[in-house]
Amino acid sequence: MDRAVDAVNLGAAAGDLSLWGLFMQADIVVKLVMFMLIAASVWVWAIVFEKVTSLRRANRSADAFEDRFWSGGSLDELYEEEGEKPEHPMAAVFGAAMAEWRRSARAAGADVARSGMRDRVERSMTVTIQREMDRMERWMVFLASVGSTAPFIGLFGTVWGIMHSFSAIAAMHNTNLAVVAPGIAEALFATAIGLVAAIPAVLAYNKISTDLARFAARLEGFSTEFGAILSRQSEERA
Repeated sequence: MDRAVDAVNLGAAAGDLSLWGLFMQADIVVKLVMFMLIAASVWVWAIVFEKVTSLRRANRSADAFEDRFWSGGSLDELYEEEGEKPEHPMAAVFGAAMAEWRRSARAAGADVARSGMRDRVERSMTVTIQREMDRMERWMVFLASVGSTAPFIGLFGTVWGIMHSFSAIAAMHNTNLAVVAPGIAEALFATAIGLVAAIPAVLAYNKISTDLARFAARLEGFSTEFGAILSRQSEERA
């Protein structure tokens, strides 16, 4: 009885091959797959927008900070203005190094303390870079997951939809193209949505991963140069 009803509905909807029509006449399982893929696609674009915006902001802030840092001004003054309450990753790295350097300078002026100062400063910058990059890389795993699994989720919806269509066709005992086409179309629509979600996710993941790696290298380069500066100043004060 249910198959007969499905067959009647399938035939009635034969003329509606619009995207909305394909969605509405799809089986409930296929509808859930489509909805999940559409939601994943929307979330992918939200993540892409957030990552692109945050990376641009971080690079602009780093440019402005480096201009001030290399201008020859006081490091203590720069620390008080930007390092104590950093608002971007490079300022956070600078602030962590300055805070550790100040603590070492306030400690007893023993040679042991001075010899270990550079290691402590470098360690503090390394930890800060890792923390800042972990924060900037948040949701990147989601992009990778959508890019790798969305086509297979869409394929599952396609297989399920085709099985459902063939069951209805068998109950109707009619293989006319007008009867077959809507069921096949709605099933393939699920695969199409899966590709629409996966392709931007893969492209965005590759591009953003490259930009993040480049920004991490920028932070590491700054930390190396700044560590050398603090080490020289420590030796001059000794």
